[in-house]
Amino acid sequence: MTNWLPDVFGTRKPVVAMLHLDAMPGDPGYDSTAGVAAIVDRAKRELAGLQEGGVDGVLISNEFSLPYLTKTEPITAITMARIIGELQTELAVPYGVNVLWDGRASIDLATATDAKFVREIFTGVYASDFGLWDTNVGEVARHRHRIGAAGVKLLFNIVPESAKYLADRDLASIARSTVFACKPDALCVSGLTAGSPTDTQSLSIVKENAGDTPVFVNTGVRAHNVAEQLAVADGAVIGTTFKHDGKFENEVERSRVEELMREARAFRDAL
Repeated sequence: MTNWLPDVFGTRKPVVAMLHLDAMPGDPGYDSTAGVAAIVDRAKRELAGLQEGGVDGVLISNEFSLPYLTKTEPITAITMARIIGELQTELAVPYGVNVLWDGRASIDLATATDAKFVREIFTGVYASDFGLWDTNVGEVARHRHRIGAAGVKLLFNIVPESAKYLADRDLASIARSTVFACKPDALCVSGLTAGSPTDTQSLSIVKENAGDTPVFVNTGVRAHNVAEQLAVADGAVIGTTFKHDGKFENEVERSRVEELMREARAFRDAL
């Protein structure tokens, strides 16, 4: 596999920012009084801060749909499609989507909104905070083919948050077999929860066993460690760090985006 990242993002070692959407209709945290319009308004504010701060791409997800479903209700992806439609004229960087935690719905949403990539849990069986989590990558791969979504890049999160792989297998073998059998476009390595540090040793193990498949560090990147993480990874997905005071629930703060992107660009320029 050739490294497709420069073709999509226009740079090596891209920084992809999370655009966290507020709770959707049907979610416990949904504000039915403010409605979907309020979700759109916040998304527009945060998108502006991320893009003006210099990120290379954005990943739009229903991050506040807690607790997550492993097979989402139709209203979630439908509402996200409306929101992305209202953001289209303001999206100036490549974007992806993630309907948590539903790979099939993520691919459907990407196809409907012309997103370049998705990130999801496509393989494995897990004991998780959301119950027993069983995936079916073969079915999802065939669905992707049927709907003409071969051009949508699939980022496989092989160290999912809030979950543990049930099989007694080491991370190196998981990375090798996932690449061989499932043909991911990239692998993502995470910490325990959003914003939690990603173990550098785990990141290195996945990178060493992924062959030519790009590897993203998926959580816990900060301005002070972005160079260290990008020295191993081929890119980074960053959300909580960009929020006011570095807190998951807060809105994006442009100055924090600019600070991290200065460090990322300095590292890339020195390569």
